[in-house]
Formats: sequence, C-alpha cells, structure tokens
Amino acid sequence: MSALPADPTPGRHWDELVRFWEESDWPEGSKVEIIDGIIVVTPPPAAPHNRIAEKVHRRLYTVVPDDWGVYQTLGVAHPSRGRLYVPDLVVIAESAVAELEGSESAPLMAAELIVEITSPSNASHDRLNKAAAYAEAKVPLYLLIDRFAPSGPTITLYGEPEGDVYRVLSSVKFGEDLHLPAPFDLTLDTSAFPVG
Repeated sequence: MSALPADPTPGRHWDELVRFWEESDWPEGSKVEIIDGIIVVTPPPAAPHNRIAEKVHRRLYTVVPDDWGVYQTLGVAHPSRGRLYVPDLVVIAESAVAELEGSESAPLMAAELIVEITSPSNASHDRLNKAAAYAEAKVPLYLLIDRFAPSGPTITLYGEPEGDVYRVLSSVKFGEDLHLPAPFDLTLDTSAFPVG
C-alpha cells in the first residue's frame, strides 16, 4: 500500500483531489481510495479475497429489493470528511447511482450495507478508519470479513451507528453461519470462505 499526501483539511480542495483521483493513471487492478484527505493505493486483491467477495455478492442478490444494487467497484464519498472509499461490496439504492457519470462516486450516506474483506496491506484501515467513517456516515450495516484477524479469520457484523462507533451485532469465525438482519434477513454460510 502506498499513500500520496494531499491537503489534510477535509473538503478544502476536494474537487481537485477527486479530479486527480479520476484522471491519474493508477496501476491496473489497484484499489485507489481517499482516506482522510490522502490518496491511498493498494495492490489488486488475491484470489481468496475475490472468491469471498463473489460468494457474498451472489448471496446478497437473492435478498436485495429490485431497486437496490450490489456493486464491487463503486466509489462512495463523504466529501466533507475528505473520504472516498471503494468498498469490496456496497449495497445501495439504484437511484443513488442512476445519475452518476463516468467515475463519479455515490454518496456514502446512501449505502445500506458495506462489506470490506481485509488484505494484509489494508486490514488496519478496514478495522479502524473505515469502521469509524461508515458509522459516522450512518451506514446501517458494516460487514467486516477479516481474513487476517489476530485471533484467526473472523466475520464481524456492525450496526446501530452512534457518532463514529458501531455496536457489534455478531462476530463468528470462518466456518460458522452469520445472520444479516432485516432488510436482508440472510444467513451467510462461511464454511466455503478460503482462509489463505
């Protein structure tokens, strides 16, 4: 992971920062995000990461309303905080993305569920920075699939955001079932999630 420093004042030069993010020639397959006013580039995810994303993506489409979408490369922004994330999965109303042109990002506060799958290079961002940012934006549910948790691969579902803190709704080890509450009402079988 590498970072390109930007103006640390959230919102001050947001348009220029986003334009740079949109127009630069980043390495193929990399995830490029703006985290607290800093452009962060992470390498493409490994095959196990992609397999988990595909399994969760497939299951979510069995329960989301017809006017919602499940996206893998959609940027979601919180300009006043200097943040533009590209979650591994984001569930959001199609109306929030229908008017976007080119590489514009959707409003973070419109997300219904965000799923992040840790990689060695981004695990701390997913556990701390993003969890706080998603809670602050009042995203109702945040699912953290932490392949590199210190206590072993773990899936944690966060909800009930208050300020920049979530309540842990459920936490299971890989191999155990995890239930997503309404409006999803979906049980994820994590036994097929690759550990390595």
